[in-house]
Amino acid sequence: MGPLIPQGYITGQWEFVIALLIGAAFGFLLESSGFSSSRNIAGVFYGYNFVVLRVFFTAMIVAMVGLLYFDYLGWIDMSMVFVLPTFLAPMLLGGFIMGLGFVIGGFCPGTSYTACAIGKLDGFAFLGGFFLGVFLFSEAFPLFEKFYYSGDMGNITIGEVLHVSDRVVAFAFVVIAIAAFYVTWLIEKKVRANRTESKFE
Repeated sequence: MGPLIPQGYITGQWEFVIALLIGAAFGFLLESSGFSSSRNIAGVFYGYNFVVLRVFFTAMIVAMVGLLYFDYLGWIDMSMVFVLPTFLAPMLLGGFIMGLGFVIGGFCPGTSYTACAIGKLDGFAFLGGFFLGVFLFSEAFPLFEKFYYSGDMGNITIGEVLHVSDRVVAFAFVVIAIAAFYVTWLIEKKVRANRTESKFE
């Protein structure tokens, strides 16, 4: 059945309408999960709040397992689902830079918009830096264009890299998520206990 637009069930004119609805729902869920607070997001790196990890891990697992079930039931043609091309070294560097942004600013681009939507000044400051970074990146792009497109691995998935099925990858991530939830709960418990003790010293 799916994807709906590539298979002609609905026309491409609905792309922006669907994107708007999904974007609005995503923003609502981010705000409901506390992602408009830079303290909640930065808390991952300081050990007192792992809500970001739990929400994103949950979203990833639901999407991954959901797609596998949809494929099994014949509701979606996985061969038509777009897989982002992998450029290994540039993506590793980009992930590192984005991680620094998380620690320093307390937001990622998406969550900064959520903060702006409810009028938070730190969200506007982060978003201003985001636009400045995009401008500088685009102006300086010719200098590192070669590196940007280096390490091209094509439209490859984790299962293809490891030579295992998508079901094995999904199962592994479910196990990792459960372990991560438990370990982060222990870390939060210890950090909060230490904070409580320090208040009474």
